[in-house]
Amino acid sequence: MSDRAEIISNAVYKSCLTEINAFKPGNVSIHSAGHGMEARDFVRSAELISPIMGNPELSIGERILQSVQLTISQVGCNTNLGIILLAAPLAQAAFRKKESDLLQQTIVDVLEELTIRDAELAYEAIALANPGGLGDAAEHDVHDQPTVTFLEAMQVAQEQDRIAWQYANGFQDIFRIGVSTLRLQLLKWRSIEHRLEWATVACYLNFMSSYPDSHIVRKYGMETAENIRKGAKPVETMLKACENPTVANRELRRYDEELKREGINPGTSADLTVASLIALSLEALL
Repeated sequence: MSDRAEIISNAVYKSCLTEINAFKPGNVSIHSAGHGMEARDFVRSAELISPIMGNPELSIGERILQSVQLTISQVGCNTNLGIILLAAPLAQAAFRKKESDLLQQTIVDVLEELTIRDAELAYEAIALANPGGLGDAAEHDVHDQPTVTFLEAMQVAQEQDRIAWQYANGFQDIFRIGVSTLRLQLLKWRSIEHRLEWATVACYLNFMSSYPDSHIVRKYGMETAENIRKGAKPVETMLKACENPTVANRELRRYDEELKREGINPGTSADLTVASLIALSLEALL
């Protein structure tokens, strides 16, 4: 494995571990299982996909399909489709990036090179993962043979799915919200133990409170997702204001129990958080 391949593989693996070690209300972590899944399922998934993301010979579509196939065969459920969809372009851009290039601009470049073949492979992966709430789309349904590139398909889907929105808009949320929040909170909590995990919680809550979570929209509808978004805002504000985030533990646990009691999993917010961690790591290492 080349140095860059190892950097990318390790960045994906460690970012997935950081996210699962962070206490994210409503989502699965080492602190709280839920939704029929446990933290070990996500750790195993990270072990499986990180070498695929670090393989320089693969296209984005190949990375997506191989990662989903291996996860489903070894873990038995869809733990990481959103992570895979976001990590694949980040890995591709990291291989392409020159020293003077910005990672985000390189992502835009590799997304513009996506092909119909990438769409075929990604459609197969999405259908195999069968994410919760996935229905038949009016245009570019994943069960049909694609007639456009994967970027064009994601541009059509961007209003219904925040991961598709990242493809259509050059991963703007990942850098503008995710990476920025991580950096800000890491600086504020620089003397706190496990500061990266705490910054991860802040990042996750920022995504939750910024947009209706796509996973919640698919399962429960826009009204419920919007109510969750509004409810997350005071929790996010409270945590980010803390000089020591450990004092927020009780409130985070209360909120986690409330969301899981209602069966609410802000899965897209968690996926965007992992992608932000990967981007932060790659920017530092490359």
